[in-house]
Amino acid sequence: MMRSRSFLLFSTLLLTCSHSELFADGRENWPNWRGTTGQGHAPGATPPTDWSEDSNIKWKTAIPGLGFSTPVVWEDTIYLLTALGDENAATNPTAQRGGPGGRLGGPAGFDREAIMKEFDKDGDGELNKEERNALRAEMRSRRGGQGGLGGQRGQPPGGGRGRGGHAAVVAKQQFKVVAIDRNSGEVKWEKLTVEATPHEGHHPTNTFASYSPVTDGEHLYVSFGSRGIYCYDMDGNLIWDKDLGDMRTRVGFGEGSSPALAGEHLIVLWDQEDQSFIVALDKKSGEEVWRKNRDERTSWTTPVIQEVNGKLQAIVAGTNATRSYAAETGDIIWETAGLTANVIPTPVVGHGNVYVASGYQGRSIQAIKLSAKGDVSGSEDVVWQVSHSAPYVPSPVLSGDYLYLTKGNDAYLACFDAKTGEVIYRDELLEGLRGVYASPLVANGYIYIVGRQGTTVVLKDSETYEVVGTNKLDDQIDASPVALGGDLFIRGHNHLYCISEN
Repeated sequence: MMRSRSFLLFSTLLLTCSHSELFADGRENWPNWRGTTGQGHAPGATPPTDWSEDSNIKWKTAIPGLGFSTPVVWEDTIYLLTALGDENAATNPTAQRGGPGGRLGGPAGFDREAIMKEFDKDGDGELNKEERNALRAEMRSRRGGQGGLGGQRGQPPGGGRGRGGHAAVVAKQQFKVVAIDRNSGEVKWEKLTVEATPHEGHHPTNTFASYSPVTDGEHLYVSFGSRGIYCYDMDGNLIWDKDLGDMRTRVGFGEGSSPALAGEHLIVLWDQEDQSFIVALDKKSGEEVWRKNRDERTSWTTPVIQEVNGKLQAIVAGTNATRSYAAETGDIIWETAGLTANVIPTPVVGHGNVYVASGYQGRSIQAIKLSAKGDVSGSEDVVWQVSHSAPYVPSPVLSGDYLYLTKGNDAYLACFDAKTGEVIYRDELLEGLRGVYASPLVANGYIYIVGRQGTTVVLKDSETYEVVGTNKLDDQIDASPVALGGDLFIRGHNHLYCISEN
């Protein structure tokens, strides 16, 4: 299987004919959060495999506020989103699984950051059974031996708000778009899109700016979800805006599905606890072209846009069903049995298939034929499926014959034969990482996997698990890496880094 992988990858990209390739007239742009191909590939890029805070840092720019959106790049400008406000007041203390003021009880004002720092030993942003038991013991100790689930004595779970209740958000937020010079790291401009008090908080590992923008080189399309959809020109002048109302997310976990461009339409997914829908907006005017209701609850996945037989499809993973919509009309082309709860990963395409995965309350990976029609549940159009090794937050990446996925939010990697579903390897420990939210990047024959604590593991893109570099930055990282030319851009909680040997 060790053949000419550069030729194989290039051929695969041509055959899949991802529409997002048409956004760029060269290889020096990164128009959406998964790049020119929409697949997490960086064709032609040669980023470093070795760096630290003291080496191969071209520039490092402080970013105000907080946002986990992945930057997009067009020509000499990097665009990203951020929200400025009191994050401690904004987060929902009842939203986290096993968090204070929720299932485990405790005062509503308990310091959630201190809890996660002390008890989230694997750094995945969630408390597993062992970690919850440790927290439970600590809570009993602080209450003088009072045990059991629920809130304080005489109160229901959630500090009187009920299990999974929504915390009141008292902090006004400034939602901003920031443009940064790609060569120097200097801020070119920043625009205050809107200032508002959100109607809901968010999970402590989410933000109010977790959506990634998308661009066609003429306009920048930005979603702040319940705070609106916005279109700017490339200099930051507002062209149009659209209000889709307030989203009601599962126990106040917050929002984060990014918009996707499909021809003349901007596709926006709105999966929530109220009526979910997918909508297409005219990218020039913001007017609604079509809207289709969805039988789904809250998800954070982003549609992948794919051209099949000359027609664009918007393929969306889901809990109840994975569906492919005609981008022009919104009609369902095909659907199949869904995945697990809380779907987050974005699908990837190749070999005539679309690959979907989710990893919360179970694990599911499916390969589905792009040529499918109608309801194909249980049919031969579902090429293969497995119930292990699926990611929770990170998306998979497909490179040639190899499909790579992290396990849950944990630092374990699996590699599958994309055509057959055969396991090449699984549960390989990514040493040095503690939790993973960022999606993998393929560049120059390597796979880049960024951990939440600032460490990136670089390994060979091959059937053999071989690490070639482990690199640490002094920042927490949840956004996905971007590679263009010889540069690697990594957005941390506090800084945007340009990593380069030049």
